[in-house]
Amino acid sequence: MIRTAAVLLSVAMCSPVVFGQVIVIKAGRLIDPDRAAVLTSQVIVIRDKKIEAVGRDTVIPADAKVIDLSSMTVLPGLIDCHTHLADGPTDDGDPFSQLKRTAAQVAFQSVPNARKMLESGFTTVRDVGVYRALNDVAMRDAIAKGFIIGPRMYVAGAYITITGGAGAMTGLAPDIQLPWDLHYGEANSPWEVRQKIRQLAHDGVDHIKILSSGAVLTHGSNPKSQEFTMEELQAAVDEASRFGLRVASHAHSPDGIKNAIRAGAASIEHATMIDDEGIALAKQRGTYLDMDIYDEECIQEAGRRGSLPKDFLQHDAELGQLQRENFRKAVKAGVKMSFGTDAGVCPYDQSVKQFAFMVKYGMTPMQAIQAATTNAADLLGHADVPGSIKPGKFADVIAVSGDPLQDITLLEHVQFVMKEGKIYKQ
Repeated sequence: MIRTAAVLLSVAMCSPVVFGQVIVIKAGRLIDPDRAAVLTSQVIVIRDKKIEAVGRDTVIPADAKVIDLSSMTVLPGLIDCHTHLADGPTDDGDPFSQLKRTAAQVAFQSVPNARKMLESGFTTVRDVGVYRALNDVAMRDAIAKGFIIGPRMYVAGAYITITGGAGAMTGLAPDIQLPWDLHYGEANSPWEVRQKIRQLAHDGVDHIKILSSGAVLTHGSNPKSQEFTMEELQAAVDEASRFGLRVASHAHSPDGIKNAIRAGAASIEHATMIDDEGIALAKQRGTYLDMDIYDEECIQEAGRRGSLPKDFLQHDAELGQLQRENFRKAVKAGVKMSFGTDAGVCPYDQSVKQFAFMVKYGMTPMQAIQAATTNAADLLGHADVPGSIKPGKFADVIAVSGDPLQDITLLEHVQFVMKEGKIYKQ
């Protein structure tokens, strides 16, 4: 028995190391968002989850599995910079629905959300907060370990919000005590903000989400208000930077937007009522605007169905079109723009519908694609991982029939999805 083990060990030591299968994609048209260019007749060689080579004359290894997409347009996997994948289903637009389920139920009911995002073409998401704190951390890790199917996730862990603020579970009687995970991120001074960020960093988040103004989809809130003070916002950015974390700031109101930009936030989420001064300030500071200009369609549809609280519809009155016109102004001014949809307000397989709205309100199709690829990767601070099809990056690849630079709505029908060299849709 000892001799048998020794022989097996000897064979194992002398055998060559077996690596993963080599995959080759033949791309008829390849969109390169880094250069805003379209390349033809490209060969993409993939080995061990990453892209090894790309080019017209690239040699195809003899043992490669070849995937022929020569009749299609190939793009990098898409990135949505504003999602809420771990908040459960989207069948109820009222945050009170969180109180009808345990944290475990919310987590399990969120599993299909991740798969829908991936299969619609999003191989990476920046998740910007959950009501049940750290559910998104758990989902990120479950996907990374292969327990469930979904996009690569960068997560916030919880909202940093004032008590009764835009990210709080509001509207309850004052004598009701919420569980820890539903008020994890409440902070009411610069030092409380720092303490919450230190805890989030310890709990393994990838970025910080702070709410600088009131919200549309929060009871008792006013999207035109300012919530955190400048001192508190500056404390958030400073403390986050100590852990190598960037700050995304929810802000609808003009002053809430400008306060967050001046404090050093990496991105402004929504930016609904941004004024000319705010646009100029964002351009000057290099701050990304992450404007969810499609989800107004879902908010209004939910209102027609009677499935959205009336106070939410009142908050939203006249803001949808204003946000879209301000989006147009920001694009024209040359502000950095990323692709973010607030996925969860709309069903998770509808984020792709925002591309058409971005083009309608001022972007070229290439700019819209860049917002969801190279720009988004830059905002994440991980441009070395997703965002383009280049040697050394993860093999995140999607494909559509036809030319999305001529008809951007083709991205609503992604037919091929690969993440890290593994095919999830074909």
